[in-house]
Amino acid sequence: MASNDEADYRIADLGLARAGRVEIRWAEHEMPGLMALRRRYAPSRPLAGKRISGFLALTVQTAVIIETLIDLGADVRWSGCNVLGTQDHAAAAVVVGRDGTPERPTGPAVFAWRGQNVDEYWWCAEQSLRWPDGGGPDSVIDDGGDFGMAVHTGLAAEADGFVPDPATARTGDEAAMLRMLAATLAERPKQWTTMVAGLRGVTEETTCGMVRLNRLHERKELLYPVININDAVTKSKYDNHFGCRHSLIDGINRATDVLIGGKVAVVVGYGNVGKGCAQAFRGQGARVVVVEIDPICALQAAMDGYQVTTLNEIVPVGDFFVTATGACRVIRPEHMARMKHLAIVGNIGHFDIEVDVAGLAAYPGIQRAQVKPQVDEWVFPDGHSVIVLGDGRVINFANATGHPSYVMSASFTNQVMGQLELYERTPGLEIGIHLLSRRMDEEVARLHLDSLGVRLDVLTEEQAEYLNVPVQGPFKSDTYRY
Repeated sequence: MASNDEADYRIADLGLARAGRVEIRWAEHEMPGLMALRRRYAPSRPLAGKRISGFLALTVQTAVIIETLIDLGADVRWSGCNVLGTQDHAAAAVVVGRDGTPERPTGPAVFAWRGQNVDEYWWCAEQSLRWPDGGGPDSVIDDGGDFGMAVHTGLAAEADGFVPDPATARTGDEAAMLRMLAATLAERPKQWTTMVAGLRGVTEETTCGMVRLNRLHERKELLYPVININDAVTKSKYDNHFGCRHSLIDGINRATDVLIGGKVAVVVGYGNVGKGCAQAFRGQGARVVVVEIDPICALQAAMDGYQVTTLNEIVPVGDFFVTATGACRVIRPEHMARMKHLAIVGNIGHFDIEVDVAGLAAYPGIQRAQVKPQVDEWVFPDGHSVIVLGDGRVINFANATGHPSYVMSASFTNQVMGQLELYERTPGLEIGIHLLSRRMDEEVARLHLDSLGVRLDVLTEEQAEYLNVPVQGPFKSDTYRY
């Protein structure tokens, strides 16, 4: 582990920085949106003096947004959002910096390495929120809502004078968070209260994170303004759909190298993520079956040509099972007990609770054999087995390297625009959930067209008047569903 008593970072190995810098340079070429924001805003440094904490998997692509924020003037501290999501060479390159060396790193504070346990994960998260002078962030980039969960639970603990017993937690991750909060309450009893008081706002990246934050907002418990990046069209339709269409197959192939064509692939959930997964399997020649609880999504899947049925019905038939629902305990031990021998099970949806790995471990008589990191064969007492990828965590991080750079450019361009929006609003956004404007959404798309050789046609004045839209857009109302 690379750190020392004076170093404001903890990562795996600074010696990996050279390889990371090469891949960051390649990623920059594939991320035209972020490069355009650097050219536009770096001279004026609109984020100068602003402290920004990041809770987002530290990949090569994340390195590009970190260095974009720095170019815009921000003081950045970063941790991951997934114990398996860090690319160690990317983390090393960020810490070393563009002008530093492993012996004299000049980059920002990073606390992330691949293969953390959950207590290390929450230690890193808390470090990314605390500057050397004891101050906290002005704003946060969150992925999955972990910051939101920690700060709301932490503030309540400071008010009550105690943290709930970790033994009452629903998951191991939650128990580790409670242990972290107990430590901060003992050492810095007003840390979370002070942090919230100085917080300008949060930009949230994911569907699951927005589910958590919307629930807080509905209960009138939300503590700060949130810009919902996930529901920007150029995030949800690109990252969730096209990103998963690429990275799902990448993860399965790296993990197993099993032929997909001709086999039955079951996609549980047909939202934007599920749609991308279904297309990916179809592109490999699989026979795709969709499982849904939402009649609208089920009808979409049927009209797209997929068989739609229940999980119980398809369990004995499928060769591949992928969850993309955002729910908990979707595929349970009783399902896996009825699957084909060596069926492959994975998740690309919500954290590590869609596939009930904890329940599987408690199944009477079951045996677990690690084939290689993040690939386990679980052998049932009757002799048949299933292959579970990533211990139930998202396949594209656990078994591959996440989404490709071009897709993440759209997502992260939205994130930077969201951070700028937090500071450009005077006196600031109201506490609540906010969306980026349709004009900004279209601008993110425009920034990515030239690199694909796309040329837009232009409305005539007559056509614009007929449609009642400006010649240069925005072209759709805020209620239009792409």
